[in-house]
Amino acid sequence: MLFRVAEKNEIKTLYNMLAEKNAVVGPVRTGKDRNGAPLYAFEQIADFPKLDLSYTTTRLPAKRYFLPFREDLATFTMSGREWTKQIDYNIDRPYVLFGLHSCDINALNKLDKVLMGPVYPMPYYAAKRKNMFIIGIDCRPQPFCFCRSMGADTVLHGFDLFLTDIGDKYFIEILSAEAYEIAKDLKTEAPKESDHLQYMRTVAEKNKQFTAHVDTTDLTKILDMEFQSPVWKQWGDKCLGCGTCANVCPTCYCYGVEETVDVDLQHAKKTKSLYSCNIVDFAEVAGGHNFRPERSTRLKYRYYHKHRGFVEAYEESLCVGCGRCGEACLAGITVPEVIASVRGEEH
Repeated sequence: MLFRVAEKNEIKTLYNMLAEKNAVVGPVRTGKDRNGAPLYAFEQIADFPKLDLSYTTTRLPAKRYFLPFREDLATFTMSGREWTKQIDYNIDRPYVLFGLHSCDINALNKLDKVLMGPVYPMPYYAAKRKNMFIIGIDCRPQPFCFCRSMGADTVLHGFDLFLTDIGDKYFIEILSAEAYEIAKDLKTEAPKESDHLQYMRTVAEKNKQFTAHVDTTDLTKILDMEFQSPVWKQWGDKCLGCGTCANVCPTCYCYGVEETVDVDLQHAKKTKSLYSCNIVDFAEVAGGHNFRPERSTRLKYRYYHKHRGFVEAYEESLCVGCGRCGEACLAGITVPEVIASVRGEEH
């Protein structure tokens, strides 16, 4: 990893260089919520002034650019007496994700373990993922952020450039060879001792701002011991089973596949749609039997997948602590509260 510092106006130069040949996606301000707080979203950007790198968080992650809610896996056309199959990975040109926070980059790294792993790789995801240039940026913790508890407040890989605001400059981490070549055309310099000190002060100040926490000590063991705990019924009674949590989650990847054939039998397609384990028919099989008919069971298995099953498979939680699920939940269910109740604690 190479470290450089640059004046803040150089970021516009960086944007212009990348936007010349790539589609740039970044945080933009979209309005205000009912309390007057600004709302942000990841959108494709045509002009640099629309890029808001001081954003707090987005309601939705950037997931739709590499794991869209719905996409056609294949289309089929009848040629004579046989079907001809066409596959389109839906890539028009390279994407630049400009301004991802550490938690969202870590979410991508976790998805990579599953969707680009050796067992069941997903070529549609892999094609988009390999065609991306990622620029990360530091953030200020919000009251609902518990990414530090999940070890996702910092990131070591999965990006090309990472920017940290140290006042009148950006402290730049250069990770990839492609980023190194791009940085050659920017006005940067090696960081001085004062830059190092300011960087460490910035990190220390950020760490003081975390207010939400999750105790992950021996969490997998505790989840095993509390599998039959009555708290799951209590939270299940509160859950609406709407699937909003999975919709805003940057690491949820469960999906269903639907095959449709035109009535003239000349065309057909296979479509993948993201789904949620909290929705009533998620575990329904042919014949109509539902393995998880109760909301409490579905909610419980969501938590066990995130904090137990994924840990067993990859030695880390699938949750990055972004807090989006709790903020979006119509019933007000949050991860810190659920985990605390399972541990027998009040939050």
